Amino acid sequence: MAPRGRTLLLPLAAATVLVASTIFLFAAVGARWRPADTGLPVPPDAFPTAVTIALPNATTGKELSFLDENGRPDDSSSASASGATAVRCDPRAAAVRVFMYDMPPEFHFGLLGWSPPSPASVWPDVTDGSLPPPRYPGGLNQQHSVEYWLTLDLLSSSSFSLSPPCGRHSAVRVTDPRDADLVFVPFFASLSYNRHSRPLPPEKVGRDKALQEKLVGYLTARPEWRRFGGADHVIVAHHPNSLLHARAALSPAVFVLSDFGRYPPRVASLEKDVIAPYKHMAKTFVNDSAGFDDRPTLLYFRGAIYRKEGGTIRQELYYMLKDEKDVYFSFGSVQDHGASKASQGMHSSKFCLNIAGDTPSSNRMFDAIVSHCVPVIISDDIELPYEDVLDYSKFSIFVRSSDAVEKGHLMRLLSGVSKQRWTEMWSRLREVDRHFEYQYPSQKDDAVQMIWRSLSRKVPSIKLKVHRSGRFSRSGRGK
Repeated sequence: MAPRGRTLLLPLAAATVLVASTIFLFAAVGARWRPADTGLPVPPDAFPTAVTIALPNATTGKELSFLDENGRPDDSSSASASGATAVRCDPRAAAVRVFMYDMPPEFHFGLLGWSPPSPASVWPDVTDGSLPPPRYPGGLNQQHSVEYWLTLDLLSSSSFSLSPPCGRHSAVRVTDPRDADLVFVPFFASLSYNRHSRPLPPEKVGRDKALQEKLVGYLTARPEWRRFGGADHVIVAHHPNSLLHARAALSPAVFVLSDFGRYPPRVASLEKDVIAPYKHMAKTFVNDSAGFDDRPTLLYFRGAIYRKEGGTIRQELYYMLKDEKDVYFSFGSVQDHGASKASQGMHSSKFCLNIAGDTPSSNRMFDAIVSHCVPVIISDDIELPYEDVLDYSKFSIFVRSSDAVEKGHLMRLLSGVSKQRWTEMWSRLREVDRHFEYQYPSQKDDAVQMIWRSLSRKVPSIKLKVHRSGRFSRSGRGK
């Protein structure tokens, strides 16, 4: 062959070797490669071999561990023993990483009548959604069921079939508390209060109080609690009377509450704790096209007028408004009249009255939101969920209690709201109602994920507190 021909073939041979090497390299590591998240659907058979990806902790350099739905480790070592598992999302992409105690069922699903299938089992199996989780009791119990939904969400956070797409997790459960931003305490405090607050003969102490005492003993003996004095722990006590006997002892923790009406400032505050919405009892208004002219009732109120606490302003407003046209009072709760009737009343009203009662908040507020009935909030001490990211004034009207009881003030205010302004608030209600839906599995921007993100925003202040408290102890160890 001529010298010129050999010269031309050398680059061609080098290029061929380079291409072959590249193909070999991708074949070798292809199981660890994933396409960029374009938002486009990926065919189910595009990556037929499912694997577990071991992801290093950015701080410690060691692998982050997950739990499966039965509390078993879900990591590369267990995968190699039992075969390949579904790909998990990088926990660093979640809003918050959570360690959850494997507490005995008597604290959580055992309160629902669920019994573990074996002595070693702690959690119901929610692996693929084929078996429904233990059912939470119906009726008004549901309005304070927040801990149930958050616990289910953590149990399913490592399930490939139930979890939201990668990058959209709000909370991911990890097995090592050192990898966690928060430690979740799975105690169904509201259900415990609703069902077991009164002693049953021959009991001298009610089961709810006994569980709270056991909870305090359990937590304060744990190294995870002692590490930061409980400051990174999350406890849900949504019913205003729940956790009554333990709240002072556990006050360093982050509480998830409905409001602060029955908590002293030294135990609970907006700086430390998180407000979560009630689970609404009225039916969500789907495909709502009932605008201003389709809602003949100006103002709607559903609930009791006479209350053992905080009922004075309700009575004053009732006697002031009861003879006004286009104002409708429906006495009793959704449970008394049925969700359909209550929903119908709110769906046909422009404004829904939310008055403080025994406590500053109630599920009435959230019934109004999902009915797209503009809430009129008369509760000077109310705290609202996610208010650091959600501007309620864009879809609600706030009235001071002193102004509301001034004769004629409320009707003049509401009658003066223009059709354009009301329509803007109504449109905003249709946009935000998804933030108040409790769902399993959780969906993007629903109540479950919004609560986790609210909790994630507490993490920097927790870390600041912990780091400041450890200044001198660290310096002392260096002597």
